[in-house]
Amino acid sequence: MKDIITETIRYWEPRRLVYNVVLALTVLAVGWYHHPSVSGLAWQPVLGLLLLAVIANGLYCTAYVADIFVQMSDYQQSWKRHRWLVLAAGTVLAMAAFCLTRD
Repeated sequence: MKDIITETIRYWEPRRLVYNVVLALTVLAVGWYHHPSVSGLAWQPVLGLLLLAVIANGLYCTAYVADIFVQMSDYQQSWKRHRWLVLAAGTVLAMAAFCLTRD
């Protein structure tokens, strides 16, 4: 079990940076589209974005549960080759969710 947990952390934690950078770029692009002038920026939306960032990172942690569960099965090798699809789908879903909350 220790090896599976270590493998899970080793895989997902470096990719959390990519996930957060993609979401930050999405936030900047959508924010610039809706408010091209930075002078109109207020604290309340910034605090809302921070809350969304915390929620997004909490949801990112659900990948750990799936990863550990599947690694304990007979599908471990196939999972390791294809788990990037979970990262890609989760990132796209988080981007879409943010964009939908801003309209």
